[in-house]
Amino acid sequence: MPDNSSIDSRSSEPVSGPQNKGILAAEVDIQARLGDRSVDFESLHAVSNIYRAASSIRRTAERGILAEANLSWGGFTILWVLWIWNDMDTARLAAECDLAKGTLTGMLSTLEKQDLVSRSRLDSDRRKVIVRLTPAGKRRIESIVPTFNLFEAEMTEGLTSDEKQTLSSLLRRVITNASGTTG
Repeated sequence: MPDNSSIDSRSSEPVSGPQNKGILAAEVDIQARLGDRSVDFESLHAVSNIYRAASSIRRTAERGILAEANLSWGGFTILWVLWIWNDMDTARLAAECDLAKGTLTGMLSTLEKQDLVSRSRLDSDRRKVIVRLTPAGKRRIESIVPTFNLFEAEMTEGLTSDEKQTLSSLLRRVITNASGTTG
């Protein structure tokens, strides 16, 4: 079995050849390691590649456009959610951003220091904290969105419009399965 550095450096490189059909080097390594077992490789590769794609996109965004805007992926997500759905309590914001409440608290402190969000307690229920974008936060997210959308186009370059729609539809089905809801 190759060491981890071999897998990490090869995982995003497609392998050519008639038997490989452009699959990733990591997929070849996994099949070589697990090939004698009863494994649903198509499902394994599909889920693994969702993770690889999401991680790669996140890493690329954080090193590029988000770093330039002094934001982490989580910070960007918080600003985006508040921009789209307006003020919300921390419990719902954590759920919408898929963050643990403790993680959200730390991120909100960072965003508050940058004057991008503010927190306040509800008068009717002092346990609830409401988070809202500040004017500076609104300007920051509005200035990033066009650049981020260009980044999204770069990440899907080479896919036709129909392929992008198919990819979105297929991923929605996976999300529905993962969340346990019906769609």
